[in-house]
Amino acid sequence: MSLYQRISRGETTIDFVGLRRRWFAISAVFLTVAGIAFAFRQLNLGIEFEGGVAIQADNPAGAEVSEIRQAATSAGAGGARVLLINDGEAIRVETPPVDGDTEQRLVEAIAEVTGTDPADNSRESVGPTFGNLVARQAVIALGVFLLAAAIFISFRLEWKMAGAGMVALIHDLFITLGVYAITGFEVTPATVVALLTILGYSLYDTVVVFDKVEELESELTREMTYTDLVNRSMNLVLARSLNTSLTSLLPVGSLLFVGSILLGAASLRDFALALFVGIASGTYSSIFVAAPLLAVWKEKDQEWIDHRLRIERRAAGLPVTDRSRRRASAPAAMPLSGGARPRPPRKRNR
Repeated sequence: MSLYQRISRGETTIDFVGLRRRWFAISAVFLTVAGIAFAFRQLNLGIEFEGGVAIQADNPAGAEVSEIRQAATSAGAGGARVLLINDGEAIRVETPPVDGDTEQRLVEAIAEVTGTDPADNSRESVGPTFGNLVARQAVIALGVFLLAAAIFISFRLEWKMAGAGMVALIHDLFITLGVYAITGFEVTPATVVALLTILGYSLYDTVVVFDKVEELESELTREMTYTDLVNRSMNLVLARSLNTSLTSLLPVGSLLFVGSILLGAASLRDFALALFVGIASGTYSSIFVAAPLLAVWKEKDQEWIDHRLRIERRAAGLPVTDRSRRRASAPAAMPLSGGARPRPPRKRNR
């Protein structure tokens, strides 16, 4: 029987929790790379967040980046960023906020160097105040989503599952933003929408895993420790998670590589990149981060420590009585300073 058939039937016996150090090490590498990218490259925020002027025009004259940048500087818009679209068939110039006269001179200078009519070139102007407002609203939207997700999982399942799920969501968010910092792709409001979308996808995958854990907990608790329950649940839902991820990645990958890169639909690139990286990271975190983290956390509860001791006694053929359960869970009496154990008080005669 092939591996795919075993995964589809839930017949695999992968020790997800036992291999948690390997999964956590892989996540640590990705998070470290993302942190380094944040430190040295930072995010390429669009003018919607920072404010500024963006002008897009055709380039029939075939002007080079240096020529366009020089024209923008001569118009009084220093520090302009020039992007070539469709192998130089069109250009996009972004500058910090400027006054109205400078903006008009910039439009005319770009039209002259590219050989176009100024009236045919599109322009977009965003003030710094509005840009700060958009950035603040984006952060608030992410915060509200994480809070709502934590409340939902706590109400539907339990608060420790919510904690593990939040770690997985932050893991996905940080890695996705790290990819944006590495590639230099522009972060736009569409990117924020894509981030909220992939966080919702990751949350769905995590809840599916945790729901299976809760289902098995009510059925197989007597025979299994919590680690065994998580491993069994993961092997049962592994096929569902992988199939869902693959069917989601195929159209998003087509949108990213075919639509935005091969066909030149640059407006789709920022949105598709966040979806592609986020879905892949969300699938990984649901299986290899959230579930093992939950198992490690729950195994530290006294209830599950006692449960593990009872399973070990049954496996060794030892009796498990109420007294042995209490003895396994109750702390031993502390000896006196001289080494003797405390004696019960003597009964007084009336």
